[in-house]
Amino acid sequence: MTNGKIKELSPVYAEELLKILKVRFEKNMSRHKELDWAKIKEKLDANLEKLWSLNEMEVSGGEPDVVGMDEITGEYIFYDCSAESPKGRRSICYDREGLDSRKDFKPKDSAIDMANFMGIELLTEEEYRGLQELGNFDLKTSSWVKTPVEIRKLGGAIFCDYRYEIVFKYHNGADSYYVVRGFRGSLRV
Repeated sequence: MTNGKIKELSPVYAEELLKILKVRFEKNMSRHKELDWAKIKEKLDANLEKLWSLNEMEVSGGEPDVVGMDEITGEYIFYDCSAESPKGRRSICYDREGLDSRKDFKPKDSAIDMANFMGIELLTEEEYRGLQELGNFDLKTSSWVKTPVEIRKLGGAIFCDYRYEIVFKYHNGADSYYVVRGFRGSLRV
């Protein structure tokens, strides 16, 4: 899928991903009422490494979609918009420190390491709450969110879900992992 040197999709995979993203964009116009797909595609065509990151979001089950545009930078903002936390990113600790602190039954990865590899950021709590204004997400799962340094220094990490029409914010040890907890990412293009 990549050329082995830089994070870039082959032309065939890039074209296929762009088709998927366009269909999703057109199907969910309520997420981005004032935005034009042609302008977004132009930015994606000029940022092949970002397109690679979107593909990583897609193949791990995130169903990325445009949720807005930063008026200051002109960047388009993509979030994982899958109904539940992406399947390919569940059963993971919060970060490398949490993963390394486990003596037994270590998960395969951590949210921070996966996001770094993919070239994306974990949603913040504020971004997660904003996502919930666009639909109902994580009705059966939960998602790690970017955790403040002060909490992380004490060994904790934050995750959120949506139940009873409310966003709930919780804490856990950063070394914990559950089959129904993953993470949602954001990408600016």
